[in-house]
Amino acid sequence: MTPSTKLTTALIDVAMGRAHADLVIQNGKWVSVQSGEIIPNTSIAVVQGRIAFVGHDASHTIGKKTKVIDARGKYLVPGLLDGHMHVESGMVTVTEFVRAVAVRGTTGMFIDPHEIANIFGLKGVKLMVDEAQKQPIHVWVQMPSCVPSAPGLETPGSSVGPKEVAEAMTWKGIIGLGEMMNFPGVFMSDKKMLDEMSATHAAGKVIGGHYASPDLGLPFHGYVAGGAEDDHEGTRVEDAIARVRQGMKAMLRYGSAWFDVAAQVKAITEKKLDSRRFILCTDDSHAETLTSEGHMDRVLRHAISEGLNPMTAIQMMTINTAEHFGLSKEMGMIAPGRWADVVLVDDLMNFKAEMVIARGQVIAEKGELLVKLPVVKYPKWVTNSIHIKRKLTAADFALRTRAADGSEIEAHVIGVIENQAPTRHLRMKVKVEDGEVKTDLRRDLAKIALVERHRATGNVVVGLVKGFEFTRKCAIGSTVAHDSHHMIVVGTDEESMAVAANELAKCGGGQVVVMDGKVVGLVEFPIAGLMSNERADVVAKKAGTVLEGFKMCGSELNNPNMQLSLMALVVIPELRISDKGLVDVTRFDFIPVLED
Repeated sequence: MTPSTKLTTALIDVAMGRAHADLVIQNGKWVSVQSGEIIPNTSIAVVQGRIAFVGHDASHTIGKKTKVIDARGKYLVPGLLDGHMHVESGMVTVTEFVRAVAVRGTTGMFIDPHEIANIFGLKGVKLMVDEAQKQPIHVWVQMPSCVPSAPGLETPGSSVGPKEVAEAMTWKGIIGLGEMMNFPGVFMSDKKMLDEMSATHAAGKVIGGHYASPDLGLPFHGYVAGGAEDDHEGTRVEDAIARVRQGMKAMLRYGSAWFDVAAQVKAITEKKLDSRRFILCTDDSHAETLTSEGHMDRVLRHAISEGLNPMTAIQMMTINTAEHFGLSKEMGMIAPGRWADVVLVDDLMNFKAEMVIARGQVIAEKGELLVKLPVVKYPKWVTNSIHIKRKLTAADFALRTRAADGSEIEAHVIGVIENQAPTRHLRMKVKVEDGEVKTDLRRDLAKIALVERHRATGNVVVGLVKGFEFTRKCAIGSTVAHDSHHMIVVGTDEESMAVAANELAKCGGGQVVVMDGKVVGLVEFPIAGLMSNERADVVAKKAGTVLEGFKMCGSELNNPNMQLSLMALVVIPELRISDKGLVDVTRFDFIPVLED
């Protein structure tokens, strides 16, 4: 008898009363996402971590050793699934991310570790896959697709291609291809991109999308024809509608800094599109958000506040997600044969997990984790990733020009858009002083610099940015700089910028705030310069010093450190900085910072 047959036999025997369940939940309100009903007085019988029976009376499945839980009229909700996210954005490891979110009702995550892939390549992905397999909840990994995200425009620490993608598709725990960010490469039929998607298609797995352009004309149609099956980069209702009409799943994200649900959910609430083609996700969640506000439970509450009824919102993070990844026989609903992933809650409108059951085991109750998580030791190559050629000085952050002193020249400036990933391409007149262009607090004009940190080349690229709203002499640095994750520093004072960069090199990576030459905020990321191995609540407190540091500098932006982390993301319009220069993403070409 095969293991599958043994499991099926056990499920049938419990359902028929010939054998006893390991666990029975009684007297709950069944949130049946598959039928759209809420059914009172429901019991669930579980054996070997799987659901064997769902009905009004499970007494025939109860034996002396059966654990019985009285739901006392609470709702029985399928475990929440995050359809697209990056663990690294939480600033913690896979294990510590799970510690933070499992207690809130998340029982499944679909993670794209392209941050660590940009630093360590395939071996970095394998590190994440191996850790994911050890968790008490389901953590599926998407093989990163675009490393680097835009070849020729940036220099990553490592790279992956069709060969690596094909190998990863054979690994246990790989669910598909991560977001295909090189959308111009797709609609221009770039062989590398198409070969990666072909390898995924041949493996029968899902191709993740990322079309970060407002152009819904022929480039969009060419991208869809390339095979991407979902997309989380929409920001407008017309984006959501276009994706669904073309057969994609529209993933509406609500992370720490990307608030794209409100606009796009109108495709369902006002335009009356079928909600089963929509998925809710987080994409990027800061450690502080996870610990103080929540994860998918936070997204659920927000989606309901934007007009979705609770059943629809729950479907968009359970059955819709499971079906999209071909896992509806395993999870996404409370039904026989599926993993017993059940969340008990008192109120669907104000969703707060009272008890979380994953794989048939009670893993959390009233916000407290009840199971032990794996202890993971990381090799030295993971914790030694910051390579700077020399100590940096204020001169490294000067923006020099050949224009005459006292003259005004045009500058291409990155414009920050609060709560959105895109930036604006601003053109501003700037004054030349002593052969340089300085910062200008009155005009909210700061410097932004990218310091190469993978190969110790000593290369520093300096540009200008507007929108952080700094009012004092300060600098903020980070080794989280999507996607190549070089060191990025923004500031109004070159001396402080140098101090910030040197502090990051000293501590092995992280985020730092410097004012008047002194460190006033710091969170260390020894793992790849991206993550801490401390608990999420500890990391959140340290990250809080960075957020407070932004405020001390004058910035009132929502999660400005996440805005900073995307300033080098050369696949999202309009203007970005890379280790090779300033990039006009609308043309995928370099432009000068100064027209001198």
